[in-house]
Amino acid sequence: MKLATWNVNSLKVRLPHLLDWLARTQPDVVCLQETKLEDEKFPYAELKAAGYAAVHCGQKTYNGVAIVSRRPIVDVLHGIPALEDEQKRVISATIDGARIVCAYVPNGQSVESDKYQYKLRWLAAFTDWLTRELAAHPRLAVLGDYNIAPEERDVHDPQAWAGQVLFSEPEREAFRRLLGIGLTDSFRLFDQPERSFTWWDYRMMAFRRKMGLRIDHILLSSPLAAACSACTVDVEPRKLERPSDHAPVIAEIRD
Repeated sequence: MKLATWNVNSLKVRLPHLLDWLARTQPDVVCLQETKLEDEKFPYAELKAAGYAAVHCGQKTYNGVAIVSRRPIVDVLHGIPALEDEQKRVISATIDGARIVCAYVPNGQSVESDKYQYKLRWLAAFTDWLTRELAAHPRLAVLGDYNIAPEERDVHDPQAWAGQVLFSEPEREAFRRLLGIGLTDSFRLFDQPERSFTWWDYRMMAFRRKMGLRIDHILLSSPLAAACSACTVDVEPRKLERPSDHAPVIAEIRD
């Protein structure tokens, strides 16, 4: 099974990129973030024509998550059950016996802001829920835009980013707690090129200058991690005209 995650940063704008990418890479399951669409405006028909079913949890202008799959999607759940949150950030479903969670973690804005505290509370609730999900679903994959760079090698300039949102110690500790419940960062199962990132600011020619962060992750439970044969970042879509500021991440799992 080929699993992927991609923050498309507006599916209305990026749909041609997504359809071309699906045709080129042929993933089995793709988790999308920041669709920025209400459910009734989601492009179900276009994806069906490309051979994919989809489930979506969205809202106007902001957030929005979706799971797109060539295989049947069952037992769909929106949100984190114990967390009251109007923001559409989580959708989960079962596909071929694996529980797939698609998540768009809050950005946090800045460490001084109320949104940063919301991010930390959200991550705590997310981790508590995933602990229960993992107990119920040993084959668990948690894909998405985590808005956290876990280690110094995941940041183009760790000194400049030290203490900043996306790379602050409380956020990184929250990420380590996620790993601590029994999840593995699939990207770090393999030797990777230096300066491997998934997000580059639109400003300052950041992509061209390799000024990025690795904040999009595929976390796998032990059975899936043991079956993972590769994990890569596909930077090609980031080179397109009017790209998302994120690149897709792909993990391959032996069935």
